[in-house]
Amino acid sequence: MSSRKETPKITKTKDGKLVSWRHPGGKLLRVGPDSLTDSELIAILIGSGVPGKSAESIANELLSRFQSFRGLANQQLEKFKEIKGLKTVKVVRIAAAFEIAKRIVNQVLKEREK
Repeated sequence: MSSRKETPKITKTKDGKLVSWRHPGGKLLRVGPDSLTDSELIAILIGSGVPGKSAESIANELLSRFQSFRGLANQQLEKFKEIKGLKTVKVVRIAAAFEIAKRIVNQVLKEREK
């Protein structure tokens, strides 16, 4: 397993300050959740990559294969395991996040019906 650290990335905050981060979780903390791309959000769920493939790279492959969050949400979990770096625990995290999102949407729709 590699002990190589990811190269820091630089981002501007809304007030123009420059901040650096190595993982999207750091960007979320420093700049805010709305500053993250879809793949960065998924990378946070994935947590860590595998030798030769970062969590962000795995997330990019997921989005490339399934096109969007909606495309991801409509897949059987076994399809995710076809991607190098995604095993059961990481797939379960992603599935749980989509289930939470689905429940939020259902709650909002029920509230609108009232």
